[in-house]
Amino acid sequence: MPLLMLDLDNTLVDRDAAFRDAVSTFLAEHHLPAADVTWVMTVDAGGYTARHDVAVAMNDRFRGRVPATAVQALLDRGGADRVVPADAVRDALHRALADGWTCVIVTNGCTVQQEAKILRAGLDRLVQGWVVSERVGFKKPDPEIFHAAADAVGVPLAGAWIIGDSAHADIVGADALGLRSIWVSNGRTWDQDSYRPTRIAEDFVTAIDSLISTAG
Repeated sequence: MPLLMLDLDNTLVDRDAAFRDAVSTFLAEHHLPAADVTWVMTVDAGGYTARHDVAVAMNDRFRGRVPATAVQALLDRGGADRVVPADAVRDALHRALADGWTCVIVTNGCTVQQEAKILRAGLDRLVQGWVVSERVGFKKPDPEIFHAAADAVGVPLAGAWIIGDSAHADIVGADALGLRSIWVSNGRTWDQDSYRPTRIAEDFVTAIDSLISTAG
């Protein structure tokens, strides 16, 4: 069965929407300006800014108004408890499985937080496995995390596809391993010259439909 490696945040789940919701609640609870949600989301950079650095920036901005422990609690949860399961994503995964793909999630991040998202979205029942960078000790785009993903489901890495929204994590990782990839654009335009995905899709559902209809 061919291997399909899937990113989690902003590919299978809308991580940014969940985190924005959590930040908005945090600001309201601490009587902070609602407009600061934009600043926090910019600092967070879609989860790619190290949590320690986000904490430092937030503690500096909200010094004297919010306990550092409250900031840390927000970042530890990361909106995992606010992830909204998407029927269209689940349906797309069902189609991939029916087409014979072995699906494994490959995600950077904290194990507790990332697994909470997987479980809340019901993805644990739709994939054959997952690997989280904190647990395996390697982060995308390091080739070792993709090798760990293949080992986790007992499927050869050769011939695998990678689907993800991050150019510098998912697509660079695929390029380094000579694997085919689909970049989930989420409305963005590809702007890298030194490497490219095999395909570009607007969202995960479109990516799966493209893969099933033409991959071979």
